[in-house]
Amino acid sequence: MKDDQGIRESVSKAYAKAVTSGGAISCCGGPVQKGVLAKLAGYDGETLSTLPDGAVVNSFGCGNPLAYSEVKPGDVVLDLGSGAGIDILLAARTVGPTGHVIGIDMTDEMIAKAEKNIAASGLSNLEVRKGIIEDLPVETSSVDWVISNCVINLSPEKDRVFAEIARVLKPGGRMLVSDIVVQDLPELALQSQALYNSCIAGAISEETYVEGLRNAGLEEVEVRERLIYDAAQLQAFINSELENLTETSSGCGDQGLGVEAMNEITTAMVGKVWSVKVGATKP
Repeated sequence: MKDDQGIRESVSKAYAKAVTSGGAISCCGGPVQKGVLAKLAGYDGETLSTLPDGAVVNSFGCGNPLAYSEVKPGDVVLDLGSGAGIDILLAARTVGPTGHVIGIDMTDEMIAKAEKNIAASGLSNLEVRKGIIEDLPVETSSVDWVISNCVINLSPEKDRVFAEIARVLKPGGRMLVSDIVVQDLPELALQSQALYNSCIAGAISEETYVEGLRNAGLEEVEVRERLIYDAAQLQAFINSELENLTETSSGCGDQGLGVEAMNEITTAMVGKVWSVKVGATKP
């Protein structure tokens, strides 16, 4: 695997390729049917129908971080890794004209897509800023809520992300993120850049995740929801990667790792990969 900056560059390249390919992918890879991934992540069809097509098609998440939050009108919401904008658009509607929503993304192509979707929505109480989630371009103690959807797992420096969440939250502010956690993955999976970009190989254990948030100074840390992926769900989650494994020019592909090997790895990961919804509060 690459150094921290190399990992970020590989992830950014993968998502730039994905968002400009004309279809949706599961974290990274080839196109799948429009809206399938967003629905798999827990967004209902009625909600999706109210959003610009570009936000739904280019949804890369593993959950709906707003589903069980208590975001209210007037709140300031920060989305880590806002992508094409599905969650910041939903949050902006919830906080209303007296609230504000900030999305952070490091990929120019994603920011351009999000800004296009914001313009199509007609909403004016949200913005996207370029930056990395390990060093947020956000003032200290300035937001009521931090949300994120299947992004923190991609960071090579998760403790820095947890510390930044604690820094930007107001006293009493809360976070609720959807993410991927893993346990005892095969070594070959851990060495795969394709699976890293697919939100799996860079993920940490649930216990380490919770401990990291507590070490950052957050309290009331709890895992509110778990979805352990069965074979079919896990295959669907990373299936798009298989189409790209032989594309050596791709930011997602692994040279020398074929489809058969990836299928074997996928089988070995069943029961060891799950999505979680994690909440915490800043004292």
